[in-house]
Amino acid sequence: MAEIKKNTSIKNVMKLTHDCSCQACSHSCNYGSGAFTNKQLPIVAEFLGIAVEELKEKHLEKITKFNTELFRPKILRGKKPYGKCTFYDRKKGCTIHPVKPLECKLAMGCKDYGEDLILWFVQNHFVNEKDQQSIKEFEDYLKAGGKKLSA
Repeated sequence: MAEIKKNTSIKNVMKLTHDCSCQACSHSCNYGSGAFTNKQLPIVAEFLGIAVEELKEKHLEKITKFNTELFRPKILRGKKPYGKCTFYDRKKGCTIHPVKPLECKLAMGCKDYGEDLILWFVQNHFVNEKDQQSIKEFEDYLKAGGKKLSA
């Protein structure tokens, strides 16, 4: 099993991922979407041939975890609190696959270290060590049984 720590470099984390469309990896696309890093937004907008503001307005929604806001693809919910990612087509798969959210790239449901990859994303992109509220919310999450990677 791969050892992933909070301080593992993005380069080494990405070596643990691969393009995968197996049932375990694409299952979550029907129930939500992963978050983009802020650096990804211009790349996605260019891929779609639109401005970043249009991308945000038409295709993304803000989410907040541990007092940190990021964008993710909108969720087509219907009457349920969850739903399919706006960029997921059940026949074609992810329609923005080359530029999909980093959190989605790390969602390796078919690997025994898949959960650690998502924990790496959370600790490196949602938990802000310079924000006391973010730290407090993360500590509350841990007290409630949440998991974290070692440094």
